[in-house]
Amino acid sequence: MSIQHLDGKLFTEQEATLLQEIIFHRRDTRGNRFLGMPLEERHLEQLLSAALHAPSVGFSQPWEFVLIRDKNTRQQVETAAAGSAFTDDRQQEYARLKLEGILEAPLNIAVFYRPSDKPVLGQASMKETGLYSVVCAVQNMWLMARALNIGMGWVSILDPVKVSQILNAPPGHQLVAYLCLGYTDGFYTQPELELLQWEKRRQRSSTLIYDRYPDVYPLTSAQRYPDS
Repeated sequence: MSIQHLDGKLFTEQEATLLQEIIFHRRDTRGNRFLGMPLEERHLEQLLSAALHAPSVGFSQPWEFVLIRDKNTRQQVETAAAGSAFTDDRQQEYARLKLEGILEAPLNIAVFYRPSDKPVLGQASMKETGLYSVVCAVQNMWLMARALNIGMGWVSILDPVKVSQILNAPPGHQLVAYLCLGYTDGFYTQPELELLQWEKRRQRSSTLIYDRYPDVYPLTSAQRYPDS
């Protein structure tokens, strides 16, 4: 079957520059920055529409979104925080960070991977591509949130099994992301953890490998990511 639909929109350099600005200024929003007012329905529709137009392996669209406004449910989710793997000084820094906004944000969204009950094109040898597709949906939502000046935080300190039980997720469904969304009092000029010097931004040269990995590959972070 021949498909002749090659008249899709072409974008200008100005539009590409705007997208680049949105990407560069996307920020994770933490609990102390949410204003508390509910999201307008039109904005929620734009966020979900962006997520639903993400690329997915085999056009499988393996995502489901649980919209959580109920305070009791959010309080239960907050108790599902996983323990920290950090020790010593880093544990103290971790404890001081306001890492989540489960109760402060007016809307929480739990994003699940819904496995297909039939073979998926392109997933035979790399089963994880279904999960990767869901991550693409989250990123689309994150970029649209930033374009709408809406704060969004990804809470990754939760026990996914406990959260799935609290939300009564069907067997086989896998929690990929737990998101907090709401209007914010502003955005930082740099990622907050970069400003707090929790981590340094990797230089482009430390992320590029040409053709194949070398026979001798440094294993420690200090060797891989030296200070520029």
